[in-house]
Amino acid sequence: MSASDPKVGFVSLGCPKNLVDSERILTQLRAEGYQLAATYQGADLVVVNTCGFIDAAVTESLNAIGEALDGNGRVIVTGCLGVREDEIRAAHPDVLAVTGPHDYEAVMDAVHSHLPAPHDPFTSLLPPQGIKLTPRHYAYLKISEGCNHRCTFCIIPSMRGDLVSRPIGEVVAEAERLVASGVRELLVVSQDTSAYGVDLKYRTDFCNGRPVETRLTALARELGRLPAWTRLHYVYPYPHVDDLVPLMAECAILPYLDIPLQHGSERILKLMKRPAATEKVLTRLARWREICPELVLRSTFIVGFPGETEEDFDRLLDFIQEAQLDRVGCFAYSPVAGATANALPDPVPEEIKQDRLQRFMEIQADISRDRLALQVGREMTVLIDEVHEDHIVARGPGDAPEVDGQVIIDGAWEDVGPGDFIEVTVTGYDAHDLFAEPV
Repeated sequence: MSASDPKVGFVSLGCPKNLVDSERILTQLRAEGYQLAATYQGADLVVVNTCGFIDAAVTESLNAIGEALDGNGRVIVTGCLGVREDEIRAAHPDVLAVTGPHDYEAVMDAVHSHLPAPHDPFTSLLPPQGIKLTPRHYAYLKISEGCNHRCTFCIIPSMRGDLVSRPIGEVVAEAERLVASGVRELLVVSQDTSAYGVDLKYRTDFCNGRPVETRLTALARELGRLPAWTRLHYVYPYPHVDDLVPLMAECAILPYLDIPLQHGSERILKLMKRPAATEKVLTRLARWREICPELVLRSTFIVGFPGETEEDFDRLLDFIQEAQLDRVGCFAYSPVAGATANALPDPVPEEIKQDRLQRFMEIQADISRDRLALQVGREMTVLIDEVHEDHIVARGPGDAPEVDGQVIIDGAWEDVGPGDFIEVTVTGYDAHDLFAEPV
């Protein structure tokens, strides 16, 4: 690849699902012979992959587009905010093109239009796993696009459409390429992971010549054959998820579930158009822990949703105290342009939202600390993320990158590096992290 080859700068914003979109676009750019530029000044044009889920994300995306225009002047916009082209062009009329989410062909068409590809790209320089934006030892594996739910606070279906599952053979083949390239942890993501295969009516596909149904349990079993951790994100607590927990108990996949529960009051869940049987959820969580005592549960919640009363909030606090979730995120409700929840009566004042958020997090902090305390004295396998002169930063089976805690191991280490597995004994904890020593 010569210095004269066209160079593309890239800005990726938003969630892991958006990150996967960015990786696919970057892979195609490299396959066609484009170089990737690290600075605005060094690029012939810049692609900005935007997020538009909440107002703060829209502001961040519009600011990023403006920064790219100031730094380079030639900008193509893609991603979730791309479905609101009028809003983008009202703020930044000089952008070259605007495309929507996961529309890879439209992005490449726009690039070709404004920066033609080299005539003889060196496709052999493209690694078989494609271009990754995560560290070499872990990767996000997106198994579907879109969502069939119509949650009143969410506009994802209007941006990304209804559920479209990838054939299981295609997903497993990608996972095999990633593991062969050195990936040691596969983070399975989608908008609704537990609905995988519903749109395909669970039709049979082929994995290495074997017929396999396109459904989540079958996918988990196939990924469990690989020499890498498999971690499941964004799993709704549907009854068929029960079938995954024995696979966790057998160590086929990590004993970890990221379940976006959102609230503990059935009345608020109905206003959100979410599954509202909270008692069934608590029963299901308890049964999962009986089958797999090592199971780590992560979830997210919203406080201050329109119409939320103090009684609703108290029910939420009762729910999290009974559920005893290991990892929890919580957000004060923020109106999203286009969400049907905006039309609901009785909005909660901002100061009450923030007060409830603080009270929620104080209670959950105690719960999380107590859950971490249960790990002291246990031996566990951890995956190394960073090696420093006097300590190692790693993660255990209960720690997803960026959103959960870490395992800190003191001491100088030789012959280990990121992506290595080591055995440790947990010796202590703080509000978020564990401390350990080698076995």
